[in-house]
Amino acid sequence: MVHYVTVATCALSQWALDFQGNLERIAQSIRQAKQQGARLRIGPELEITGYGCYDHFLESDTELHSWQALASLLEDRSLYGIMIDTGMPVMHRNARYNCRVVILDGQIVLIRPKMYLANDGNYREMRWFAPWTKRAATEEHLLPRFITRLTGQKTVPFGDALIGTEDSCIGIELCEELFTPASPHIEMSLAGAEVIINSSGSHHELRKLKRRVDLITEATLKCGGIYLYANQQGCDGDRLYYDGAAMVLANGAMLAMGSQFGLAEVEVTVATADLGAVRAFRAAICSRSMQAAQQSVPEYPRVEVAFSLSLDYDQLDAQVAPTVPLQFVRYLAPEEEISLGPACWLWDYLRRSRQRGFFLPLSGGIDSCSTALIVHSMCRLVVDACNKGDQQVISDVQMCYGRTTAGDGSFVVPKTPQELANRLFHTCYMGTANSSSETRQRAKQLAQSIGSYHVDLDMDAVVSAIVSLFSLATGQTPRYLVHGGSNAENLALQNIQARLRMLLAYLFAALLPWVRGHSGSLLVLGSANVDESLRGYFTKYDCSSADLNPIGSISKADLRRFVAYAKDHMQLPELAAFLEAVPSAELIPFSSSYAQSDEVEMGMSYDELSVFGRLRKIEKCGPYSMFVKLLHIWAERDLGPREIAEKVKRFFFFYSINRHKMTTVTPAYHAETYSPDDNRFDMRQFLYNSTWSWQFESIDRAVKQMEQEK
Repeated sequence: MVHYVTVATCALSQWALDFQGNLERIAQSIRQAKQQGARLRIGPELEITGYGCYDHFLESDTELHSWQALASLLEDRSLYGIMIDTGMPVMHRNARYNCRVVILDGQIVLIRPKMYLANDGNYREMRWFAPWTKRAATEEHLLPRFITRLTGQKTVPFGDALIGTEDSCIGIELCEELFTPASPHIEMSLAGAEVIINSSGSHHELRKLKRRVDLITEATLKCGGIYLYANQQGCDGDRLYYDGAAMVLANGAMLAMGSQFGLAEVEVTVATADLGAVRAFRAAICSRSMQAAQQSVPEYPRVEVAFSLSLDYDQLDAQVAPTVPLQFVRYLAPEEEISLGPACWLWDYLRRSRQRGFFLPLSGGIDSCSTALIVHSMCRLVVDACNKGDQQVISDVQMCYGRTTAGDGSFVVPKTPQELANRLFHTCYMGTANSSSETRQRAKQLAQSIGSYHVDLDMDAVVSAIVSLFSLATGQTPRYLVHGGSNAENLALQNIQARLRMLLAYLFAALLPWVRGHSGSLLVLGSANVDESLRGYFTKYDCSSADLNPIGSISKADLRRFVAYAKDHMQLPELAAFLEAVPSAELIPFSSSYAQSDEVEMGMSYDELSVFGRLRKIEKCGPYSMFVKLLHIWAERDLGPREIAEKVKRFFFFYSINRHKMTTVTPAYHAETYSPDDNRFDMRQFLYNSTWSWQFESIDRAVKQMEQEK
């Protein structure tokens, strides 16, 4: 029997503690869902507060304001006629839970607490929330008195339950629960839940989206049913970007999927599925019916509501048609994700911080080039949204501009990315006597192509002044190694240049708008990639110290692929010169016997660094296990055990002596699981015994044994 049900899932650009803005976006999404005929609407995890409140979840104010926002949804009669799933923290019997709150026509139907909490990587949910451990059980939750006065309800069901409608049954799982080995949707489906809803706060990482889609596809292939997935989309106020991709699947087929990246604050994805097809799909699988009939299937409590998701069989509307499944899901290549994810993150950060733009030290190397291209991508996205009439984006652009630009007082919307960049993006080449004409020219050409307001300067006089001051105070004048100086002198002279660039960056960021007759100040962008951070191959408090770093969690290899992609996709042929250039800091004088090279100075290649990083973080390798694994990973390379051992020991030595730099690392867009950012993601100490005596001796013994066995 055919029973068409229209459902809606949302991707919202929520912001931690922005209760007013979050509420407006939630209400807007509900109205849009209703307009498209949906009878069920779900939203992102903790959408009332924003997911990234962190220790603000410990404050009673956060819970109070959440209930106040929920009250606004409950009393808004324009939101009646649709079942609404929303999210907020709830204190139950003096324990705080991450909850879904299901409401219908001004009544609270169920409060469903999260059972399996995300507590690794970027997530610390157990710091703020307790997990609900009572499977298939509910308790009565005493509501705040002002909610009781509004709804007439003194208590409501709280716990792990299903919602029974007049025509179907709905089960709820939250974000992390989908990723667990025994996901709740399995038993819920066996217990009769035909619709599963999942509200998530899932952040973007390169190559991650496919895993989500695969898990949900497999879930609905095995269990049958309709599955709704909601997610936040945007920067919630921290390093993470939540990449949307809200979706609806049925019986293993993708019916509808929202965008992964975008500037819209509200995106509603609607699909129509057939409950009859779900029942037929399940009944046709004998083994599934056998499992559903077993006594071990939990007897879930059902909260019954006088509401139906579908029309009755004799009330079918010929205008309501099932959604045709998508033929395929297109996954973006990593270089496309780099182009879009950090760009959207930067735009959210810029508009919400109410600054006037960005300032970037543009060196002519591939790292600062990548950062500039990400800003260029941001400008392309913003101008495209303006051209499509997105009033929120137009309003945000006007705020960033700081004033109207037309003679009649109206705002002139930028027509090209270059026009927008000339107002919002400022670049500067900070040269010295050690800089090459090639890097200066590359920086200038790139700035011209993307439209940034560019400054080209030499800072030798400032460097000389610092050295002269030191000489005056000590009577000694340091020299570069190529001029007969020591390693200490050589390093100190390089660091002077690097750190002066940071000082100049903040000076220009503060005053360039004033120079141009504009108000406000600029956010300083850094350009240290994840591999350099891992190795510590940068100067502490140099121009890598900034307000934001879009590439701080992206590997050099991925950045090179991104620049190659941008060369063609963004029609910037001058990027070929960046790809061909040898990475160099250009901080020491050039000589016929030595040209400074990053990889030579590090003693390892960027490709090797990527391997070290993944083994260290993702595969949890210490020095010895890394050595053993590399014997096989690098089996095809012309490297013996001793050479591999030396590379491993060199990496861990420099990693450990430079780990302290991560305590001051610029907040970076999180894109890689081997990010060494110690502030939130990589919880390791910064003071190490850099000899690694026990570990390195274990490697040496293994190498000696291998050499004796030859």
